[in-house]
Amino acid sequence: MQKKTVLITGANKSIGFETGRQLGRLGYLIWLGSRDEARGADAARSLAVEGIDVRSVSIDVTDDMSVRDAVARVESEGGRLDVLINNAGIPGQMVPPSQQSVDDVRNIYETNVLGPVRVTQAFLPLLRNAGHANIVMVSSGLGSLGWLSDPNSQFYGVNFLGYNSSKSALNAVTLAFAKELVGSGIKVNAADPGYTATDFNGHSGYRTVEQAASGIVWLATLDENGPSGGFYFDGVSVPW
Repeated sequence: MQKKTVLITGANKSIGFETGRQLGRLGYLIWLGSRDEARGADAARSLAVEGIDVRSVSIDVTDDMSVRDAVARVESEGGRLDVLINNAGIPGQMVPPSQQSVDDVRNIYETNVLGPVRVTQAFLPLLRNAGHANIVMVSSGLGSLGWLSDPNSQFYGVNFLGYNSSKSALNAVTLAFAKELVGSGIKVNAADPGYTATDFNGHSGYRTVEQAASGIVWLATLDENGPSGGFYFDGVSVPW
């Protein structure tokens, strides 16, 4: 029986790397996507030492040719993809909205919004070949307009224009793909990994990468009866 395969973007460290580790332990063949080929190869070797079936693939989600090359590589070595996890993202400038440059906002959107659109569109033929597949968009609680507009929410005071709105947009992208793919056997959901200690925040988050990855893994391993078009934190629905 052919192993199930998963491709994770931005997976050479932190949450993406740990997601690969957890899915690898479940028996998935891991395509460890990384913009930096050397760092990706190093990360893949460290997972391989743990007995995980892993392959490093170079992919820059902002570059059409890089994404096409990654698709060709996966197709040539299997012809299908069971799970796509759009994890790559950047924070941009953490400044008040009135001080953030339009160029910085545009740069954030190129990676955090258009990147997942580009990658999802490119890999859809391979996901369709799997029969049943899952797409996971790694979003953020900072993309929840419900939480951001609630004075009682822990996120209310975190007012970053570029990053927050990019994750709100990614949630809309999630819903758009989920609606199109209803009945296709492909589930599309967004995950909030929570405030996790990573390079993003100087490791100030209160959650571990293991905790953050677990909710992503849950969505990645949904069966045919699982939900689609939702936004979840540790398996619990998050307000849009």
